[in-house]
This record gives sequence, C-alpha cells and structure tokens, in this order.
Amino acid sequence: MDILQYESKIWATADLLRGSGIKESEWPSFMMPFFALAMIESRLVRMFDDLKAEIGEEAFNNMDKEDQYAIINDKGQGYNVYIFEHNKTLADICKNDKSFTIDFDAYLNGFDSETKDLLGVEASEGEKFLDIRGVITKLNAKKVLLGYTKIWSEIDLKFYNNSEITTLEEHIKRKWADMSAETAGEQYTPDDVIALISEIIASKIEESDTLLKIYDCTCGGGNMLFGVEDRIKEKFTRLTQTFGQDWNDALYALAKIESRFREDSKIEHGNTLVDDKFYNEEFDVVVANPPYGVSWKGYQKYIQNDKTGRFKYLPSVSDGQLLFMQHLISKMDANGVGVVVHNGSTLFSGDAGSGESNIRKWMFDMDIVEAIIQLPTDEFFNTGIYTYLWVLNKNKKLENKVMLINASEKFKPLKKNKGSKRKEVDETSRLEIVETLTKYKNNDYAKVFDKDFFYYNKQSIMLTNVDEYGNSFEARLPMATNKKTGMEERAKSLKLKPIKISNGEREITEFKITNFDTVKYNSLVEYFEQNIKPFIASLDYREQPLVVSTTKGKYWYDNEKDTLIRESNGEKEALGCGKIVVKAAFKRSTKTQPERIEIIVELTPDYQKDYEIIPYHEEQAENQEEIAAFMDKYITKPFTYLENTVGVEINFNKIFYKPEKLRKVGDILAEIDEIDSKLRQLEEELEL
Repeated sequence: MDILQYESKIWATADLLRGSGIKESEWPSFMMPFFALAMIESRLVRMFDDLKAEIGEEAFNNMDKEDQYAIINDKGQGYNVYIFEHNKTLADICKNDKSFTIDFDAYLNGFDSETKDLLGVEASEGEKFLDIRGVITKLNAKKVLLGYTKIWSEIDLKFYNNSEITTLEEHIKRKWADMSAETAGEQYTPDDVIALISEIIASKIEESDTLLKIYDCTCGGGNMLFGVEDRIKEKFTRLTQTFGQDWNDALYALAKIESRFREDSKIEHGNTLVDDKFYNEEFDVVVANPPYGVSWKGYQKYIQNDKTGRFKYLPSVSDGQLLFMQHLISKMDANGVGVVVHNGSTLFSGDAGSGESNIRKWMFDMDIVEAIIQLPTDEFFNTGIYTYLWVLNKNKKLENKVMLINASEKFKPLKKNKGSKRKEVDETSRLEIVETLTKYKNNDYAKVFDKDFFYYNKQSIMLTNVDEYGNSFEARLPMATNKKTGMEERAKSLKLKPIKISNGEREITEFKITNFDTVKYNSLVEYFEQNIKPFIASLDYREQPLVVSTTKGKYWYDNEKDTLIRESNGEKEALGCGKIVVKAAFKRSTKTQPERIEIIVELTPDYQKDYEIIPYHEEQAENQEEIAAFMDKYITKPFTYLENTVGVEINFNKIFYKPEKLRKVGDILAEIDEIDSKLRQLEEELEL
C-alpha cells in the first residue's frame, strides 16, 4: 500500500490537539517526538523480524539473551526491552487503559540510552532534543495522553523502506512548515527542489566502485541529505555515506534517528560555524539550504577568532548565508561538487570591498562556481521570494566561465496551494534545466559568461570643484617645500587673520577668548561647549551671508558664481571655488598662556570625494585604459585618483530583462473610448 495513506492518519492527531486547546504553532513540537517513536518502533520490529527470518525463529529464540542482545546491538539501530524481550509494541500497551501510564513509561525507559536521549525520555536540564517527556506531561494534564498515543500506535511503517519513510516524513514536515515560518526555514526544502538538486548532482558524478561521501552542514531533519542520497542510489550502484550536522535540538534528533536505519550515515549536533564536527573530513558532494537572513551576532567573536582558515572574509553580521558557503567550499575534496540554496542577497548584497562582495570575488577567483540557477517564486512553503541554486564544481569542464540559468518560468502550477508554495519544478522542467547545464551553451533562458563579466571597478576619486570660470581656489595656495620629501608642494589651506566674523545675526570680534558671562556659565569650558561651539558649527558659508573681515579686506562666498570673493578698497576679486572653514577649540592653560578659546579661519579648495562604477578587465593595463577612457568621457572636473576596489555582483534582472512591448497609441485611445462609452451607458441606466 502507498505509504502516504498514513499522512491523513498522522494528521488526525492534530484534531485531538486542536480540541485540547493547543495552539497550531505548537503542533509540530507535539507531533515530532511521536512521529519519531513510530519510525523507531516500526524499524526495530522489521529488523527483529528480519533477524529471526535470517537465523531461524526457533534458533533465535533458543539463544541466550546476551547473544540475542549482541546480534541486535551489532545492527546499531537501537534496542527496546518491550519489543525484543516481551514481543510487545506501543499498540499492545494502548490496549489496557488501566495500566497504560505505567506500561508507557516502562516502554520508553526500555529503549537504549541513545534513543532515550534523542527522544528526551529522561531530560530534565540541558538539551532535551525531541522532549517527549515534556510533551507527555502536557498531554497528561489535558487528559488526552492515551487517546493521542493510541492514534500514533496505529501507524505501522514496518513494511516500508527508508526512502518511502523519508517521503512520508517530507509530507508531514511540509505541513509543519505551513504552521511555523521559523520551523520551516530551518527544516524543509520542497521535494521538487531536492529532486532538481539530485539531478544536478547525478549529472556531475559517474558510476564507480569508490565510496560517495555526501555532506549537509545544515541538515535539519535530514530531508535534503537523505533525499539526495536516495535519488543518487536510484541512478547509481555506488556505495554512499552521508554526513550531516544541525544545532536545532529536535531536527537533529529526527535526522539522527533516521541515520541509524541507513547503511552508513553520521549525524552530529552543534553549530557548524563554531564547532565543525567533521573538521578532518572532505566530501565528494556537498548540499545545503542554510537559513536566510539569520544573524550570527550571538557567536560573532568565535567566527572572528576562527583558526580553521575556512572563512576568508566575513559578511554582514545580519546574514550568515555566505559563512555557510565558505564552510562548504572548505569541505569539498579535489573533485567535489555541490549545490547550495540561497536567497537573492548572496548575489548582490554588499558594496565593492565589503565582506559579501569579497566572498563572491574569492569564489570566482578560485573558479569554483559553475552555474547559478534562479528558481520560480512561490517555490517554498513559507516565502514567495526568488531562490537560487549555486552549483559548485572543483572540476569544471570550461574554466573561468559561469552560467546563469533563469528557470523562473520552469514550473507547473500546483492544483492546490501548500502554504506559500504555489508552484513546483516538475520533472520535465527539471530534466530541461539539467540538460541546459550539461550542454553549457546559451539559449533563450540561459547564458554563459566569462567570470570577469561579473566583476566591476569601484574607482574612488577626489574631485576639485570649480567656479563658473573653471577656476579652483587651489591655484591661489602658495607653494612650499616639504621638509620630509624635499619636494615642492602646494599648501593645503590659506590661514586668515580675522578681525571680525559675521553671519548677519551675530558677530565675533575676539578670537582668543578668555572672558565669559559668569552669571550664565560656571566656567570658560562651559561657555565654549554651550555657546561658542554650537555657533561655530552652525556657520554655513553657502547658506548664510558669512563674511570674514581682515585688515586686508573681506571674504565671502558667491553662490551664484560658486566662487570665493575678496573685496579690498572697493574692488572685488574672484578667487575660485573654495570653502570658508571656521574652527573653534578650547585650550587649557600652559606656563605661558591662560585658559582660552581660540577661533581660526581658513580658506581651502573645495574637494569632493566620489566614486565611479566602471567595467572590469582582467588584464591590468587594459583595465587602467578602460578606467581612463571612462573618466575622459564622463568626468569634466579636475580630479585625482584614489583607491580602486574590485567588486563582484550578479544581477539576474539586468541580464534577463525583457522590456515590455509598448502598445500602439491608436489601440490605447480606442480602449479609452470604449470605456467612456460603457461609463456613459451606466450613467444613463442610473438616471432611469
């Protein structure tokens, strides 16, 4: 029978939870431990039956208990006293309501220590994993423990293989995902996306007698990790070994329980970014769907002090996706391949020189990115955003190339929405996407680029602003010899000796202030902080009629001509574009001078720091020529070059943009006339 027959049976347990007043968002935490219990029991019973069939039931029953235990223990799938020694299951326990509580407790305590740990049978402090003890306590308080357990005891999975049970698990987890965005984001990748990832991986590997090691650093409940393994096994006879790690207690426990019933699987608990449990391992295949937009601030110091060398650059602390990407790349062996699911921020977030841009550049520099595939919107259960598959390959056929595949239209609408999921990448679309990736040639929805296409120069420059005559105050500055270099250099500013500063509302005529109003202010420093400093900060030579008077003349800024003006003996002279800088400082007393406030005025050129985004060329000389040509064409003011930073970003919208075809004016006018006619008709009907 189809294992999905049990989906409705499992979901019937939610009706009981609803009737008990338990909130929908809490249902997964009540269902997870009992689903795990059903999986464990069915597999232990199946293993027990297989052993008796293999050895012979009579021969097995005649064995000493210690020998039986040793044989069962060698399987590494767990142990339960009730199942193996009393030949009883959860269904048997539920038959007697009078002894149920005692029997159920003994049943749970009859498991081996690891199973009890994962289920949370004895948990009181620390990690509780599935916390079945806490769930039992709550259900008991609601007087529904027996009824709830009885429904689960009727779910018999012993006739189904690992792949079939994983399929059922995926369907149940999908419904859990509908309830809790947090749970969904951490645990579930849709089955159709897992199938696409598996097809991509399968297209990159070959039949071999060597072991294929598959790794997921954020494995959650194991859906992607085990789903990829099962699909690989359908296509190849290669032996596989799976490795996974997750730090969500309940999801780790589910994956760990699942792993014990697979031929060769290792699942570890903990934060991959802080404590890599497989630090000495490399893998043939890496897959992951790390959480989107999750802060790593809580363990920032550990990342910053990481000694493994896996983190070449650090992204924004608000999103750790690219930390997981770097970790996964560090785990790939010499011929490793991988597929990682990310949202769009990993494509373009961060300016040139930022951690995100530097990580992308590092990945492209090492030529490990083979392709990036844009999936349709509404593909995941708790978000409608675009998601992307990064295809990693350490053994690319075409070096220094990156393919972008716009698979946003490669889907089939679902007949019934599943949360936010309205679409699925159907089998036909999956095979088409993989074929496109394999051919690695341009078509109407895929393009191959030289990796340098995604690089750009962020060239910083210092502009020298000029007046309407094209002059800068810089030309008025005197030349002087730099004592350190011996070179002739232009002074940075011209210092004035003011006798008065006026902004039309207030004047300053004292520039070494030692006196203050002792009634208003307690000290000279208080007078400086509360009066002089705010006034100086408010002065704006562009917005106010700011005039600086000296013994040689007056200085101000002419906004209309963008120039400094000097007036002397009734004659005005344009000095070029520049700034009037007024500074005030509090000076403590010295041996020769008293405590004072000093005000100074300088005239400086008007410099403006800016940057330009310019196409990049790998050859340094050609790159510099491109920058120079860009500046000649677009920059009209004098400038000097500052630092140049190379950034990397990927813009699907720009590359695959299709302009909307404009309608003819005549068609639009005809439509307007038709609408007007209908409106007039409606008005006439209303008047009647």
